[in-house]
Amino acid sequence: MTGHMTPEQFRQHGHEVVDWIADYWARLQQDPGSLPVRSQVSPGDVRAALPAQAPEQGEPFAAVLADLDRVVLPGLTHWQHPGFFGYFPANTSGPSVLGDLVSAGLGVQGMSWVTSPAATELEQHVMDWLAELLGLPESFRSTGTGGGVVQDSSSGANLVALLAALHRASKGATLRHGVLPEEYTVYVSAQTHSSMEKAARIAGLGTESIRVVEVDDELAMRPGALAARLERDVARGFTPVLVCATVGTTSTTAIDPLAELGPVCQRFGVWLHVDAAYAGVSAVAPELRALQAGVEWADSYTTDAHKWLLTGFDATLFWVADRAALTGALSILPEYLRNAATDAGAVVDYRDWQIELGRRFRALKLWFVLRWYGAEGLREHVRAHVALAQELAGWAASDERFDVVAPHPLSLVCLRPRWADGVDADVATMTLLERLNDGGEVFLTHTTVGGAAVLRVAIGAPATTRAHVERVWALLVEGHDWLANDFAELARERREAERRERADAERAAAEQAAAEQAAAERAAAEQAAAERAVAERATSDHAAAERAVETPAAQDETAEQAVAQADLDGGPAQG
Repeated sequence: MTGHMTPEQFRQHGHEVVDWIADYWARLQQDPGSLPVRSQVSPGDVRAALPAQAPEQGEPFAAVLADLDRVVLPGLTHWQHPGFFGYFPANTSGPSVLGDLVSAGLGVQGMSWVTSPAATELEQHVMDWLAELLGLPESFRSTGTGGGVVQDSSSGANLVALLAALHRASKGATLRHGVLPEEYTVYVSAQTHSSMEKAARIAGLGTESIRVVEVDDELAMRPGALAARLERDVARGFTPVLVCATVGTTSTTAIDPLAELGPVCQRFGVWLHVDAAYAGVSAVAPELRALQAGVEWADSYTTDAHKWLLTGFDATLFWVADRAALTGALSILPEYLRNAATDAGAVVDYRDWQIELGRRFRALKLWFVLRWYGAEGLREHVRAHVALAQELAGWAASDERFDVVAPHPLSLVCLRPRWADGVDADVATMTLLERLNDGGEVFLTHTTVGGAAVLRVAIGAPATTRAHVERVWALLVEGHDWLANDFAELARERREAERRERADAERAAAEQAAAEQAAAERAAAEQAAAERAVAERATSDHAAAERAVETPAAQDETAEQAVAQADLDGGPAQG
């Protein structure tokens, strides 16, 4: 039996693990071609490489590290790869990993202030720092009526926001009797993240409670359409609960107009939740804050440090302007959690701010990241990617082979390849996508805009440089040209095949016509011959008939001639 890992063993193997991670990062930066961005394994390959049963005896740590290389690495899609342009970035960084390591090493459970006061107070303080760095309203600070908390994901934050809004809209009644059918309504657009629909299901509202508000040409929610839907639902007896506005939609990074939606929500007393999962952290750069002008109208707000702010998953930043609605919806205090600090109301217990009871010390990695990079380092990280995206969009806009199909204020560019007439554009675009992803140098994902498939190029991996963006553009162009030529060759072959088919059809038709003409001529000749034969037979029969039908005088004359002849012959006539 191997037994517990001693501190000295941990020190030794910990250095080995850190070396392994550092070597992995170095390989991504210095030899990215050795690792295909998207995993090349087939379903079941990873499990097939693992033993059928768990080990009965402990194994040397070297064997575990060896299987990281043998089993795990081939089954990874490398999100930190400089050629990763799919989905949205999922950043991590050295300080984030080290902060997570310390959190894991401390192993504290921060559900209540008393279970580890530093876990709560450091989180409060870091969330206040970040609210200031992002230019969020004063109401989101822990010193005001609201405050911030680190959630596990923006999907979880969306659910928590809905529960808080439902508590406020029902004046707490849903805590007692739950949700009645056709009572409450939630407002989204077609571009809202699917997690809000999932939240409505989990909260017991059901999908029929969801109202999809129309969007404009830039895929942003129309304030007038929202107001019209709210008016109609209120008139029909519904109680509007929450409007989910998005800053940076998943599909195209469309931005809903908060400054116009806010007053509409206030007029109807409906909770305004802002889902800025990807784009919110961009506000560390002051010049990008205009994208979420009107955020002061928000009742709650979420953005992910684990997407674009160099902090490993999970690190969702979530703020509310009124923490009483949040804790009112989620607070339960069984006897075994009672303590003097909680009873005195002098502290925050983050178990009341989330779905789960237990919680990790997530704030440590945020603190490490903020301390290492500083605000300026974070700004430069965001600015660099935005600049690269604008450069890529410029290349595409000036190239006749591609269209830029949506506004691109941040680091996502959506491209629609142009294809020749007669080519199925969606099939061609998806073929181009698979060709690039199969090549292993880059990884992209797609979406649909206006019903047509488009390619999403999301710049954000920490190791991505201008050279990598130039490379993905070169691969897009090369792939497009190769496919366009292939489609043109196929079109030529198809036209040639069609020409041959037409020629063969014409030749067959001519031969058929000639055969039919010959047959017709033969039939006509046979008909004419038959008619001649009939005519000749008729003539012959007529002549015979004429001979057979003689007059009596002729008969007498014949008889007399016969008698006379007989006399001459000297005998009686034979008659």
